[in-house]
Amino acid sequence: MGAIKRTPADIAFSKCIRERAGWTCERCGAQHQINSMGLHCSHFHGRGKWSVRFDPDNAFSHCYGCHQYLGSRPQEFSDWVRRQQGDGLFEIVLERANDTKLGRLAKREKAEIAKYYRDQHKNMLTQRDLGITGRLEIVGYF
Repeated sequence: MGAIKRTPADIAFSKCIRERAGWTCERCGAQHQINSMGLHCSHFHGRGKWSVRFDPDNAFSHCYGCHQYLGSRPQEFSDWVRRQQGDGLFEIVLERANDTKLGRLAKREKAEIAKYYRDQHKNMLTQRDLGITGRLEIVGYF
């Protein structure tokens, strides 16, 4: 099976996830240059799950090495996510991941989602310009 095509919404969402973490890997703490290809938007429930494809609670900023490591060890990735989020949010995201109605809606609204996350990213950059450092929170589209 080939790679899942990245949409404009994926690109805008990915920028938000990496900016949220200040271009730092959330697992190992490695700092990356802005727009570095070495830092990825890592989805716990894969991008094939449209219901959580653009959900900030389902995505993390991981360097290439950590993304590969966790992606090849699903139980370890699950344990890591559960430690980050706590049991309650972990279960909520799991429910969202299995919401097919939400997934169909996300597919239909790709263009609006792209615009929404481009705007979110602009707001994040404004916060950085104002000197705000550390983790920035993102309000999800849904």
